[in-house]
Formats: sequence, structure tokens, C-alpha cells
Amino acid sequence: MAPFTNIRFQSGEQFKMSDLFALWFVEKIMQQILLASTSIYRQQLLEKLHLPFICAAPQTDETPLPGENAEALVLRLAAAKAQSLALSYPDHLIIGSDQVCVINGNITGKPHTVDNACKQLHHASGQRVTFYTGLALYNSRSRQLQTLCEPFHVHFRELTASEIATYVEREQPLNCAGSFKSEGLGIALFQQLEGRDPNTLIGLPLIALLAMLRVEGINPLA
Repeated sequence: MAPFTNIRFQSGEQFKMSDLFALWFVEKIMQQILLASTSIYRQQLLEKLHLPFICAAPQTDETPLPGENAEALVLRLAAAKAQSLALSYPDHLIIGSDQVCVINGNITGKPHTVDNACKQLHHASGQRVTFYTGLALYNSRSRQLQTLCEPFHVHFRELTASEIATYVEREQPLNCAGSFKSEGLGIALFQQLEGRDPNTLIGLPLIALLAMLRVEGINPLA
């Protein structure tokens, strides 16, 4: 006979059921988490929460609107990424995220080329650079949308042209806003970091995400 498992509801009631039935039951009543991203770095961050999730690529035009500031841009794109998958995943909690950096008042995205990455780091050298990360959690069942923009500040030390070239060659940060990977050798570029959640710099503010998930009744510590 299969062993029995206690299932506890938010009301505090508990029921005993076999492990197999419990797995089926939890699958039916809990919405699955979907990460609207194929970024391995965001996936690795989300894995820290010990919650099951799946991933899918969002279908979103990331072109900024005329006159759109950094905060408005990342909020709009994070929500758009999450909502773009709602029809394909109608019973999910969909996480969308987008990030840009602002150097001397100018919005900077992913460099895509080695030349652009070197230019971005040259402009960032000795500067205080602000990263804006937009986060969205969309419940495709209830159509409830939660959004937040999380800022994070990076003080770059004075970098030499040789250091910049060596860094870009070694880590190839061509798909990273700001042209660095803070989870890797990018830490060697910095003098100081400012922000409430270091995960924000990698692309997914986990503290804010956990607060959103709790609103939806999901708590990895419950």
C-alpha cells in the first residue's frame, strides 16, 4: 500500500492521502510557475527558490517608445513578456523580467558585439551606473498583474583599455545589459554595489518576486 501524505490547506485543515494521489491533487489545485525567459542566468536564480517551474521564450518587441524613460520601459516590457505567453499557458503564474542600464542619463541595453561591449565599459569606467530591472508576475487564470521596477547601482572603478579588452574577450558579455556578468569575472570591474537585492543585477529580483508569489498564495517556506 502506498504511504500516506498530509495535505495542509491555507485554512489549516489537513487531509491524508496516498503519495500518488497527493501529487495528482497538488498538480490540479496549484498553478504552475512559468518563467518567460530562456536566460540560463534567470533560470539559475529561480532555482534558488526550490519551486518547480518551466520556461518559454516570450514574443515581445523590445523597441523603446519615443520619450520612454528607463523605468517605464522595463515595466512595460516585463509585463509584455509575461502576458505574451498567456494564451499558450492559460493557467500559469508567468514571470516576466527586463533590464536596462543608464550611463550618464543614456539608456543602454545589450551590446550584441565585442566593439559595443568595449564602448559600454569605457563609458561606464569611473561612473555610477544605475540598472533598472522590471519584474512582472501575471496570473493567466485570474488576469491579475503585479509589476515592480527594482533599481540597483554599480560604481565602476577606473578601467584601462587593456582591462576592458581582456574582460570582454574572456567573458563575452554580449547579451548582458551593461556588458558584464556580475556572477562571474565582472565583479573585478566594480568599486562598490548599492541595492537591496544583488540578484537584481543578474536579472531577476528574488526578494520582490517572493513577495508577489506570496500574494498568489505561494511561499517556498510554507
